[in-house]
Amino acid sequence: MTFDRLTTLNKKIDEAVRLLKLEDLKNKMQELTEQMNAGDFWSDQKKAQSVSQDYQNIKEEVDKWQEIQKQTKDLFELAQSGDETLEKEIENQTTELEKKFQEYESFLLLDAPYDQTNAIVSMHAGSGGTEAQDWTEMLLRMISRFCEKQKWRIEILDESRGQETGYKSITFRVSGRYAFGYLKSEHGVHRLVRISPFDAEKMRHTSFALVEVLPELDDKVEVNIDPKDLRIDTFMSGGKGGQSVNTTYSAVRVVHIPTGISVSCQNERSQTQNKETAMKILKAKLYRIEEEKRAKEHQELRGEYKSAEWGNQIRSYVLHPYHLVKDHRTDYESADPESVLEGNLMPLSQAYLKWIKE
Repeated sequence: MTFDRLTTLNKKIDEAVRLLKLEDLKNKMQELTEQMNAGDFWSDQKKAQSVSQDYQNIKEEVDKWQEIQKQTKDLFELAQSGDETLEKEIENQTTELEKKFQEYESFLLLDAPYDQTNAIVSMHAGSGGTEAQDWTEMLLRMISRFCEKQKWRIEILDESRGQETGYKSITFRVSGRYAFGYLKSEHGVHRLVRISPFDAEKMRHTSFALVEVLPELDDKVEVNIDPKDLRIDTFMSGGKGGQSVNTTYSAVRVVHIPTGISVSCQNERSQTQNKETAMKILKAKLYRIEEEKRAKEHQELRGEYKSAEWGNQIRSYVLHPYHLVKDHRTDYESADPESVLEGNLMPLSQAYLKWIKE
C-alpha cells in the first residue's frame, strides 16, 4: 500500500516539476548570478536589491522542489528494498511527504499572466468612522503577517490615518515571487461582526473595508494614458522620512479625469520618484478595469458573472455571537477567525485559486 502511494507521489512531483519549468528557473538563477557578479552591480541600489530578492525567491523555490523530489525518490528506493523493519518508518515519512506536496501543490494553480509578480495592495475603510478604520488596520496586520510568513517585503507607499485609530486608507507594495498570485484572493469587500471595543455599551457592530490587489506591471505592458486626461497635484508629505520630507512638496497625487481614479504616493523623498510610483499604480488600476470589463462580457454570456463591487462582500469575519470566517465565493469556512486574522491565509488563498479554475 505504501509502495503504491510512493509511486503515485513520485509521478505527481515529477509532473509538478515539469509544469513549473524548474530548468528554466535554474537558467534564470544563472542569469541573475551573472548580473550580481558584475562590478557595477551596486551602483543602482534599488535595482540591485530587486535582483537580489528575485534570485533569493527563485533559489528557495528551486531548492524546495529539488529537496522533496530527492526525498521521495530516496524513500521509494528504500521501500523497494523490502526491509520489513523499516515499513512503519517508511509509511510515516510517506505521509509527511504527501502533506508537504499538498502545501506546494498550489504553485501549480499560479499560472495566470501576472501571478509571479509583486502586488500593489490598497485598503479603504467603509462608512462607520473609527470602527471601520480600526477594521482596516486589522486587515493590514492580517496581510502583513501573511507576507512575513512568505518572506515577502512590504513598503508603504501612501497612508491616511484615522483621527483616533486605524486607517482611512493605505497603499503598500508587496515584493516577492507569487505575491500577486496568492494575494489576489483578498481583492474585494471584507465584513467584520464583533462587539465594539469603542462602544461603552458593548453593542455588536458590523464594519466594512475594501481591499484592492493589483499586479505591479512591468514596462512591457502597454496601457494607453493620454497626458491630457491627467491632473497632477503636489503636496507636503505626511509620511515617515524625517523633517526634510515633511517640509517639501515631494508627495504626488495623480487623478485620471475620465475614470475619477486618484492615486497618491508620498513614501519617496523625490517628487519624481513618487510620480513614477503613482503612475505605475494608476496603470495597474486601469489595466484591471479593462481586464474585469472583458471578463464580465465573457462571463455574462455564460450567465455566471460574479460581481466584486462594494455592496457584495467576499468574506465575513464573525467574532460575536459565534466564531466564523466564511468566504462567500468559495464557501470555505473556518471556526478559528483569530488564526486567520493572525495571517493564516494560505487555506483561503488555495481555496480561491481552485475556485477560479472551476
